Amino acid sequence: MAIQVAVCGPRDCTSEDESNAREVGRLLAERGAVVICGGYTGVMAAVAAGARSAGGTVVGILSRADRENANPDLSIVIPTGVGEARNNIIVNSGDAVIVIGGSWGTLSELALAMRRGRTPVVQLGGWRLLDEEGHPLAGVRHASSPEEALTATGLWSGH
Repeated sequence: MAIQVAVCGPRDCTSEDESNAREVGRLLAERGAVVICGGYTGVMAAVAAGARSAGGTVVGILSRADRENANPDLSIVIPTGVGEARNNIIVNSGDAVIVIGGSWGTLSELALAMRRGRTPVVQLGGWRLLDEEGHPLAGVRHASSPEEALTATGLWSGH
């Protein structure tokens, strides 16, 4: 069975987040991973474009009950009709979760992935969560590049 990696990020993203997402998608596809994402714009569109450019498979878990506005780079489209509850489906579908950039929806995906407790969660850019003493919260793995994000998942060795 192929490795599945959920990639989460905002629909309105920075150019750096978009570039990082495109590269993460390409690198995942080159390693034979299936990319799971929210299926619309921003980070989701960039990771889909990157994966498709390398011949990868991209599954879009849509919030709507139809395919309207789905990203054209998706290989498989799953309209759920459950709104933002689809964030749980996205993170539960991944053998690892890579979070790129920051927004409230992205933060919810990071929190859901952390609550799951058995999946590596890697953050590339975006918001940093701090405890009450101002220290980064334990458990989230931080990366400074797309390549480092894939390495931090622990799913591949020798790359």
